[in-house]
Amino acid sequence: MSLSSEIKNVFVNACKTSFTLFKIIIPVSIIVKILSELGLIEVIGNGLSPVMGLVGLPGDFGIVWATTMLTNIYGGMIAFFHLSLTNIYSVAQVTVLATMMLIAHTLPVEVRIAQKAGVRAWFTILLRVGCAFIIGVLLSLIFTKFNLLQNKNNVIWQPGITDPTLIQWIIDQLRNYAMIFLIILGLMSLIYILKKTGTMQKLNNLMEPGLHILGMSKNAAPVTIIGMTLGLSYGGGLIIQEAKEKMLSKKDAFLSLCLMGLSHSLIEDTLLMVAIGANLIGILGARIIFTIIIMFILIKFIKHISKKSFERFFAR
Repeated sequence: MSLSSEIKNVFVNACKTSFTLFKIIIPVSIIVKILSELGLIEVIGNGLSPVMGLVGLPGDFGIVWATTMLTNIYGGMIAFFHLSLTNIYSVAQVTVLATMMLIAHTLPVEVRIAQKAGVRAWFTILLRVGCAFIIGVLLSLIFTKFNLLQNKNNVIWQPGITDPTLIQWIIDQLRNYAMIFLIILGLMSLIYILKKTGTMQKLNNLMEPGLHILGMSKNAAPVTIIGMTLGLSYGGGLIIQEAKEKMLSKKDAFLSLCLMGLSHSLIEDTLLMVAIGANLIGILGARIIFTIIIMFILIKFIKHISKKSFERFFAR
């Protein structure tokens, strides 16, 4: 195949992957926008107030977590910022909240992407929301028991001036879609170059021992790295493409998506949470350790169920 044909193939695949993501993201974003305009997100947030009490957090944080789960991390940050103007929180409280936000956010979009890539929707929701709650409880108990991070929280981020009109929202969404396509195109171009130069094979071999421990083959290395560093949407999008091309087994896709669901966008999202005053070690170190423990539990569980049960109840 000529170079021009291969470049064209990369571009076509980027278009296909982006289009697959857009078919998920656009309708879900519209639904979430309608829910937001109707005030239903605030209603859900108020309903989460008792849950916040169980993890040692103020009930007001319910609206922050609800906004994060239904919209995205930025939406949750804006909700938190407005609360911080009239309330004082400890670093421990913000770290617990931030860790829960990092695990369970943008669920309408990311659950649908994970479903399309090979994981049942109910399991993704249970995994991410349940694990967010569990790690919230554990961190809250540790911080309280050992009197850690009880100093006043310092917010170093504040939202810019936003135009709430529908037209501006549409413009912002179109800008986001263009950015998604460019990132997907860049990722696929990078993967193509890595494969051509033999670097991909070396990277796969380097990652193989770690992935083997987590129950995955080395074929899952590229998409797993992308998902953990950049985000589940990108990693999931590439998994959808590779699943179509029969590059990944159902088990690899399932475990990779579970891993990404608990620990993804480790760079950008982590720094965003630091910007609202969360402790870096708490939100990054604790989340990675917790993710590894959960993955070991998942691997043990999968080994003890039949392939038929696995594909019927967990993998699409």
